[in-house]
Amino acid sequence: MRTTRHWGDRVDTRIAASADVDAQASVAGGTTVWHLAQVREGADVGADCVVGRGAYIGPGVRVGRACKIQNYALVYEPAVLEDGVFVGPAAVLTNDLYPRAVNPDGSLKSAADWSPVGVTLREGASVGARAVCIAPVVVGRWATVAAGAVVTADVPDYALVAGVPARRLRWVGRAGVPLEADGDGAWRCPVTGDRFVEVGGGAAIEPAAGPAAATTAE
Repeated sequence: MRTTRHWGDRVDTRIAASADVDAQASVAGGTTVWHLAQVREGADVGADCVVGRGAYIGPGVRVGRACKIQNYALVYEPAVLEDGVFVGPAAVLTNDLYPRAVNPDGSLKSAADWSPVGVTLREGASVGARAVCIAPVVVGRWATVAAGAVVTADVPDYALVAGVPARRLRWVGRAGVPLEADGDGAWRCPVTGDRFVEVGGGAAIEPAAGPAAATTAE
């Protein structure tokens, strides 16, 4: 593990000797990049992140602060990960709507023959092990994608989705545990006490207003 200097006098960014971090990538202080991981040119990885063994972060990918990208996860450009995002082991964020190796005339496709589209993971979202997010889906704030799920449509904030294709099963709070019904379309986190209310006819939830929701205020 080598220590690098990227911001002023900070020397707490740790990059394993076997990791491949491009000279044109930006890795902020407090971040650890483990063995055999690859961070491509133009990628921007925020402070206090963990990039696990064998993980891949594509060119120009944006990773916020305090994210965890676990072993062998594949994050293809132009994905955007906001602060506090978790990407589980061997999860995949795709970037090609119509994948083909060749053009209709049989010629090998080049970079000019397709336009990448990215997955967006909003603040606090989690993607479980071996899950696949099909670009250009957006996984909402503090939502959870279960292990092995295949996400083909946008995921609402605070939703827990699972299956192939993924469907919403429950609502979850910032602690990641399922919310408990609290009457009249209200929900409560059993860990933090945060309260939420249904909106859009029950298609979504949002933090409740008032003192009881102080910890979830925007």
